[in-house]
Amino acid sequence: MATVAEQLIEILRQVGVRRVYGVVGDSLNPVVDAVRRADGIEWAHVRNEEAGAFAAAAEAQLTGRLAVCAGSCGPGNTHLINGLYDAQRTGAPVLAIASQIPSAQIGMGFFQETHPERVFAECSVYRELVSGPEQMPRIVRTAVQHAVGLGGVSVLALPGDVADRVVAAPVGQSDLLVQQGVLHPPADQVDQLASLLNRAERVMLFCGDGVRGAHDEVMGLARKVLSPIGHSLRGKEWIQYDNPFDVGMSGLLGYGACYDAMREADLVLLLGTDFPYDQFLPGKRTVQIDVDASRLGRRTPLELAVHGDVGETLRQLSGKVRQKTDVSYLDGMLRKHTRSLEKVVDAYTRDIEHHTPIHPEYAASVLDDVAAEDAVFTVDTGMCNVWAARYLTPNGRRRIIGSFLHGSMANAMPHAIGAQFAYPGRQVISVSGDGGLSMLLGDLITIRQHRLPVKIVLFDNGSLSMVELEMLVDGLPAHGTDNGEVDYAGIARAVGIEAERVEDPGRVRAALTDAFATDGPFLVHLLTDPNALSIPPRITGAQVKGFALAAGRTVLNGGVGKMLDLARSNLRNIPRP
Repeated sequence: MATVAEQLIEILRQVGVRRVYGVVGDSLNPVVDAVRRADGIEWAHVRNEEAGAFAAAAEAQLTGRLAVCAGSCGPGNTHLINGLYDAQRTGAPVLAIASQIPSAQIGMGFFQETHPERVFAECSVYRELVSGPEQMPRIVRTAVQHAVGLGGVSVLALPGDVADRVVAAPVGQSDLLVQQGVLHPPADQVDQLASLLNRAERVMLFCGDGVRGAHDEVMGLARKVLSPIGHSLRGKEWIQYDNPFDVGMSGLLGYGACYDAMREADLVLLLGTDFPYDQFLPGKRTVQIDVDASRLGRRTPLELAVHGDVGETLRQLSGKVRQKTDVSYLDGMLRKHTRSLEKVVDAYTRDIEHHTPIHPEYAASVLDDVAAEDAVFTVDTGMCNVWAARYLTPNGRRRIIGSFLHGSMANAMPHAIGAQFAYPGRQVISVSGDGGLSMLLGDLITIRQHRLPVKIVLFDNGSLSMVELEMLVDGLPAHGTDNGEVDYAGIARAVGIEAERVEDPGRVRAALTDAFATDGPFLVHLLTDPNALSIPPRITGAQVKGFALAAGRTVLNGGVGKMLDLARSNLRNIPRP
């Protein structure tokens, strides 16, 4: 008969898991050895378990399939927690194998003792201790079913001695892969929504990640009600492309007329978004559609809560909504959107190709031009989020992911590791900041060891610039945010990764082109302007006062050049009923 560890790995193979991300160690050794002896599954050795959890989160998020990470007892598995929070909040199906001290020592204050079933309680949908082989194989299948079925993290705490015991029952076969059903909204909610839309004169749609797969339905509704469409950062990749109604993004990284369109609407539809920044929401005249009933109304009061899949709800709604004919609201918002972008874009276009340090906006614009049409971008938290939001152009094939809900630093490179493992033949680009990259710098070695062709584009402004901005708006001088001068290109070359350090903006395009043409990994180290900061589209008087007290030479309202081109195109072709 097989051991618990062998049966665990066999079940993972049955459900299509291809690798386990982690760091080997004592109590985890039976699991690692079971991977070694199994066909079709590999051990993806990382330098920090946190990177392994982020990599698993990215793989699961991009593929929709279960991904697995593991950590040895105590510190080994507590290192997983940050990446698991990211996976849980993103809804990525991840199984974490948290090995445990010898079972007889649990509760005795033993060396490296923790209680994973408690530690991971807030960042998982399921967590249990495997206390004996009699629980196998059902406990593993139950953990898998929770992760895939609910969309989140399952944690199995597995003592090393239990992992080595012989199981009591054969593994057998069981189909555990969940094909998600489509949630149909109640008919009366659809009727109420149609009535609200038909009565409203100015309708605005605000879209999040929940509009994935519903692009045509959203466009169809917008044409009928002549609605501007705004989006959250997670909604950008699903709704901004082929969208003549686009008015940009709201929130702390926002730009354009999204905020104004929401404020001036008679009715705002929140479509598949759990947008957390309630200060940017109108607080009234709002309808929300979501598959998760727990999200309905928790950010803003609602006139109507609709429980259903966005695409299916809009399909049922289609024949009930009358065609509006007054284009003035949509026309006005598209014009305001274009003007708002034109107002700030000049700061990033004057002599930009000769400005040193390099304008990050310019570098992001070139990156967007040079990257593949089906590239996967993984984006660090901080100013990299801003440049990604405003310069990386979605087209329905590209993917843009980051720690957009958990907001962790250091996510981009490990996310890229998971993305590249999942799609070995696809261009994967880590858009990294110097603060994020340096935090998990050791996993450059992971990229080299596994010969992953990840391209790291490093925006190095020598500081934690988003934190500087937070200090500035509070009226505080920046302190403790300096990262110093580091030769990251030299570090990359030292571990065997090709790299180029770029200080001349005239070299940016060639450096990126050369990097993307390279078969293996490559790091492009861009020395960028630390004074290129961004503030939200609306800030309070107190924030303005604080900023004025602290700011010296700071550029406001970060670059929007790419979005300006799109806005001008939409303005020339304002949709007509």
